[in-house]
Formats: sequence, C-alpha cells, structure tokens
Amino acid sequence: MAKNFNELLAKMKPERRARIEANVRETLAEMPLEELRSAREMTQTQLAEILQVSQGAVSKVERRTDMYISTLRSYIKSMGGDLQIRAVFPDGDVVIDQFRDIPRKKNEAKAA
Repeated sequence: MAKNFNELLAKMKPERRARIEANVRETLAEMPLEELRSAREMTQTQLAEILQVSQGAVSKVERRTDMYISTLRSYIKSMGGDLQIRAVFPDGDVVIDQFRDIPRKKNEAKAA
C-alpha cells in the first residue's frame, strides 16, 4: 500500500528532514532554462505564443549560453517571473539594477 509522503516525512528525524529540505532548495535554486520552463509546466509552444516567436526560437534560447539580457528577461517574464542580476561576493550579494529599464526591441526575441 502506498504511503502519503507527508506521513513519511513526519516520521523522519529532524536532521534528515533538514537535509532533504536543503537539497530541494539547492535543486530549485539552480537550473537550466529548459528545466525551469518544464517546472513551470509550460511547453516551448506555449512560451513561443506568449513571446510571439516560433517554437524554434524558444528552443534556440534554451540552448544558448550567451544571450542579451533583454532576451532572457522576456523569457522569464513570459513565465510570470522577474529577472534579477546580482553580483556574489564573499561579504554579500549586490543586485545590479542598471538593466531594469532596457527597452525591448521588437525583433530581438526572433533574433535570439
């Protein structure tokens, strides 16, 4: 008989629950764009319709390792998110905000 995950979790020692929660947070904190889209339960076709580009253009963005910040922002916003760029230093993080007002060019997503 299948057991409810919450019941199993409740029986675990606090240390083990903490390790599991840390692992989940770490996994969710870093992921490629394709996995992020899948986690948001969206297809490339759905995202393409929102962005008004082809499905192939979305596929291209997901495979890229270098792209315009505005292209990435559009991709993230189309999934309901907001893009933040931050610099990470040993003594703390700094959010870089100079890119927040970059106007999006009409054909930029298509060229991406």
